Amino acid sequence: MTIKNKQVLLANRPHGWVHESDFNIVETDVPAIKDGEVLVKNLYLSLDPYMRGRMNEGKSYAASAQINDVMVGGTVGVVVESKNPAFQVDDNVLGYFGWQLYGISDGKGLQKINVTDQIPASTYLGALGMPGLTAWVGLISIGQPKAGETVVVSAASGAVGSVVGQLAKARGCRVVGIAGGKAKCEYVVKELGFDSCVDYKAGHLVEDLTAATPDGIDVYFENVGGEILEAVLDRLNAHARIPLCGFVSQYNATQPHAVRNFGALLINRVKLQGFIVGEHSDLFPQAFQELGQLVSSGKLKYRETIAEGIDDAPRAFIGMLKGENQGKQLVKLA
Repeated sequence: MTIKNKQVLLANRPHGWVHESDFNIVETDVPAIKDGEVLVKNLYLSLDPYMRGRMNEGKSYAASAQINDVMVGGTVGVVVESKNPAFQVDDNVLGYFGWQLYGISDGKGLQKINVTDQIPASTYLGALGMPGLTAWVGLISIGQPKAGETVVVSAASGAVGSVVGQLAKARGCRVVGIAGGKAKCEYVVKELGFDSCVDYKAGHLVEDLTAATPDGIDVYFENVGGEILEAVLDRLNAHARIPLCGFVSQYNATQPHAVRNFGALLINRVKLQGFIVGEHSDLFPQAFQELGQLVSSGKLKYRETIAEGIDDAPRAFIGMLKGENQGKQLVKLA
């Protein structure tokens, strides 16, 4: 009996905001696997801001998705058929099969994962996955926070920002989040343990950030860009560090936001470093060890926003870009 797959393809390259019409959902037959291959049934799909950039054509740090190709993305799933001795049926695996129900792999890039009551499969796409590793690498390796310093993180309630703040608190820092809306700020302070949170939607970003950082800012973990970056630049201390992770406020903009106070980087001798987590794989064992211990012990808190079914992936993706999710945005596929 032929297994039916459902896939979400890139239909158009959006100009400005993404629309559901930029995707095409198709049903296909899953081909028979060959010697050395495995068939994986995907359980969860990760939705991440970087995917917006992959929809564009042009130079970036990763190749663009092609029209009529399956949208890119991380997945966790279970092996349902194997002709590869390294994988058995029922193995849980982390892969990069994209927006589809099934994937076939020769085993390269496919990683077995240990799923327990304390560490559900979905966490390998969030706190123990690319977002958690991104938070650890950017903060610890580039930000190099020291006890007593002030660490500020934008998109603080998101999958990356929420981990950044908790890691910084564990190292004795004063942590200030920036998030959109009262509910997100309350979550960041009351549940994640940040010292303060600035609601950038409240209408007085500069004044609120100044009040929240009376001693200035030593480390700024940048996820957003735009007006938030401008406000932060005016609060930086000498020799501050900025791990530059993302610019989500600009991903759907047709004109880039011009930063007017760029000179603050020179005045304060700031280290600003853009980074892609995949280029720091040498740090993954150390990062994963700490993150795994924190998650399994319940000391690292996280939230997941879960859409149901592959058909809802385009809507959930657009909602994530608009900040409608809390924590990690996932799609439950099975």
